[in-house]
Amino acid sequence: MPPQEHPLAPAVVPAYLDPAAPLDTRVADLLSRMTLREKVGQLNQRMYGWDAYRRTPDGDFELTEALYAETERFAGLGALYGLMRADAWSGVGHGEGPGAQDGAGLADLVQRHVLEHSRLRVPALFVEEVPHGHMALDGTVLPVNLAVGATWDPGLYERAAAHAAAELRARGGHVALVSALDIARDPRWGRTEECYGEDPHLAARLTEALVRGMQGTGEVFAADKAPVVLKHFAGQGATVGGRNSAESELGLRELHEIHLPAARAGIRAGAVAVMSAYNEVDGVPCSGNRALLTGLLRDRWGFEGLVMADGLAVDRLARLTGDPVSAGALALNAGVDLSLWDEGFTHLEEAVERGLVREETLDTAVARVLRLKFRLGLFEQPYSTGELPSAERGRDLSTALARAAVTLLHNDGGVLPVPATVSRIAVIGPQSATVVHQLGDYTAPQRPGVGSSVLDGLRRLAPPGFDVRHARGCALTGDDLSGIPEAVAEAAACDLAVLVLGGSSARTPDTEFDANGAARTVVSEMTCGEGVDLAGLRLGEAQHALLDAVTATGTPTAVVLVQGRPHAVPEAADRAAALLTAWYPGPWGGDAVAEVLLGLTDPAGRLPVSMPRSAAQLPVYYNHKDTEYGRYVDESAEPLFSFGHGLSYTTFAYGEPRVAGRTVEVDVVNTGERHGRTVVQLYIRRLRTPTWPRTLELCAFEGVALAPGQCRTVGMRLAADLGAVEIRVAASAREAQTAVPLVFDQSFTAPADTPL
Repeated sequence: MPPQEHPLAPAVVPAYLDPAAPLDTRVADLLSRMTLREKVGQLNQRMYGWDAYRRTPDGDFELTEALYAETERFAGLGALYGLMRADAWSGVGHGEGPGAQDGAGLADLVQRHVLEHSRLRVPALFVEEVPHGHMALDGTVLPVNLAVGATWDPGLYERAAAHAAAELRARGGHVALVSALDIARDPRWGRTEECYGEDPHLAARLTEALVRGMQGTGEVFAADKAPVVLKHFAGQGATVGGRNSAESELGLRELHEIHLPAARAGIRAGAVAVMSAYNEVDGVPCSGNRALLTGLLRDRWGFEGLVMADGLAVDRLARLTGDPVSAGALALNAGVDLSLWDEGFTHLEEAVERGLVREETLDTAVARVLRLKFRLGLFEQPYSTGELPSAERGRDLSTALARAAVTLLHNDGGVLPVPATVSRIAVIGPQSATVVHQLGDYTAPQRPGVGSSVLDGLRRLAPPGFDVRHARGCALTGDDLSGIPEAVAEAAACDLAVLVLGGSSARTPDTEFDANGAARTVVSEMTCGEGVDLAGLRLGEAQHALLDAVTATGTPTAVVLVQGRPHAVPEAADRAAALLTAWYPGPWGGDAVAEVLLGLTDPAGRLPVSMPRSAAQLPVYYNHKDTEYGRYVDESAEPLFSFGHGLSYTTFAYGEPRVAGRTVEVDVVNTGERHGRTVVQLYIRRLRTPTWPRTLELCAFEGVALAPGQCRTVGMRLAADLGAVEIRVAASAREAQTAVPLVFDQSFTAPADTPL
């Protein structure tokens, strides 16, 4: 007979509920108490979060039968995706979904139900999209990643990421899904806007900033910090033809040199999770690729965090295995810990019973999920407790990023900033008076009146007495030219025309979507975003006609591109007096663009991608292999504007670089008459190497703001084991090609073969 406890003796607290117990002890204790069914439940993220609730007639939230069934199925809930997601795909808008004030209440309502139906009271993880701000009603929308890349400013981005994390946690969310690992190698890809750029070093620096800002430091997450799932691992930007989720022709060296450095940097910075991508590496899909997810990620890199599969990626493996049960087993054995919407992981109990998966393998994955829940403190405080950060602070950070991203590509005759002789401006184009088309994909609906268009910004910020006129001219898509005569008349009557062209990733209710949320049939003005890939890079035909007509008036014209990819616009470079790109600058991007046009701030952006002359040139990224035969006979092989390019309203001079140990120093002086910021870029050209080298590789960069006449010494640290290289310091990749090189020689130890 077991010993009988005294009726008045205190109850023994299980080790997993003891906050003073070591984390590993708590995880092991809880795992030992779980049934196989409960364990499998922790690895599933089956539901769309918006199906878990509905609004009642009196405005409160109530839970749905779908949520009840899901928690009953696995005696709890491992994770729930997108409880607060709002967009055309989810069908959630203002009135149906949770806003800033009631989001936390909804999260607590769901969590309370999960705890009540979990035998061991295991809380759920609430996983949310935070691609450029929390994708929820009333969430701060930041500029898209491509715009962040154009800032070349990790410090500013870190502050913005911290704000996004605080918003997420205050509303009851726990885990942030953030695109950071995709490298933009083909701008026809609709998800180019989610990339920081075409360069692995730039992406790595910004990924580090993202992780630091969102997660903070320490084993336990602060109440205003959120664990990050870095998307997508790995090589998703290398799909053939720029087609979403297409096959990839990706060699292992290209994978390591171009597509893995951002992931490596993010993991070293402490990222707790990565999302396995849709594409394959050497014929093996990432979510079933053990060499990638276990051999490289865990065994070689020492990653101890979580791997989440992209939406329905596990079920796609059934094309290899023949059925969902074995597909789930393949993914789990490869290294996936948490699924997203898949059927395959719901059958893991059967997979264990059939011998397709060892229970020890399943336990390892469950332990990773539980460990994250303990690190979030959910067993001590499963409900939201944080205060919403200032909405004004969010607006300021979003505007600051937008301002830093505006890139001046050319400026003939000093038409910008707008001179004092100008008193009438015609603001023209399909992007001139809209906010919705400057937001980017993965954005929740905005309330009426939120944000500023370029027209709004110019009218608000122009000096008194300025006459700011407007004509739309044409739509983003289609061939309707009926509005062009009005636009031409306005341009002809003014001293300056500001022509705002571009694309849109705005999802609308008339768009049809795949089961994973990618656009399938685009019937709106959506020309970019997930599932919206292009065969060509030209703007709509009506936009080109508008460009021709406005520039033909003889009125000096400044073209502003609001876009999610680098469109091919050589006509704008040839005919317009000035050309700028703002990417998708977010809701308040109109103010940022207006500030630059009017000279209230200096254009500080630098290109994170090379801008092609046409799609026929592709690829045009700067860091290609160093070959002699890189020409076309019918067109230049050089991009229209190179990676790193961007002009200022002032001028800078760089001194000759010098090396002290592993630090490269260069003196930079502002030789102009205005305050400005330049980005000092350090490139290397390898001289001796066991494999064929690239023409140039960005190795370091530093932004420096200088007053007129001010000089500063900028120091940049070199990586170890570079071998024999030429160091070239310049303001862009194109300038680096002709910069005076400095030879630097270290011992070279890298092997010629690169195993996965």
